[in-house]
Amino acid sequence: MTLPQEVEPIKNIKDINKIRQYLYGKENKRDYCIFVVGINVGLRAGDLLSLKINDITDGNIIFDTVTIKEQKTGKTRNFALNKNAKESIKIYLNSLTDYDFEDYLFKSRKGGHLGVRPLHHIIKTLTKDLGIKGNFGTHTLRKTMAYHRYINNVPLETLQKLLNHSSSAITLRYIGITQKVIIDCYNAVNLWNEVWYYVIYSQK
Repeated sequence: MTLPQEVEPIKNIKDINKIRQYLYGKENKRDYCIFVVGINVGLRAGDLLSLKINDITDGNIIFDTVTIKEQKTGKTRNFALNKNAKESIKIYLNSLTDYDFEDYLFKSRKGGHLGVRPLHHIIKTLTKDLGIKGNFGTHTLRKTMAYHRYINNVPLETLQKLLNHSSSAITLRYIGITQKVIIDCYNAVNLWNEVWYYVIYSQK
């Protein structure tokens, strides 16, 4: 039996920028905002899509931190909106001709908020059309956030808490740091080269 392929983070910064530039170029800035906020705050897709406009702004400022109740756990969670997330929200809201503060931030064309399945389709289609190789879906946004924080030296224990995982091993697997990746790290850098080999052994 073939196991389903694990959804991956977007590891290449060039691919992230390619997606951002493509989505920014579209007239409707909703998907641009979903992508930028998604890869910066790391919410589960259901929580991200359930955000309302009044969760993130009072009409004058965009809040530094936001409090939500997680759908999966029922727990209250606070998260921060960084500079990139705030800027994408400003761009998106400024592109809207009219909205109510009780509206969902990411509305569906059919009413209500955009669903998880349509978002999955958007991400799959987008990455395929842009020639970005890998298996991507809704979890890609959250995994991308965690992966890039990990490689930029955010402690694993912090990421584990942020993702609400029960162990660091689960977190490593979630962001795609497998045993093969760890072994490849050992093989990628050789601190012993042919020059030193020649210097040492030519003196014997």
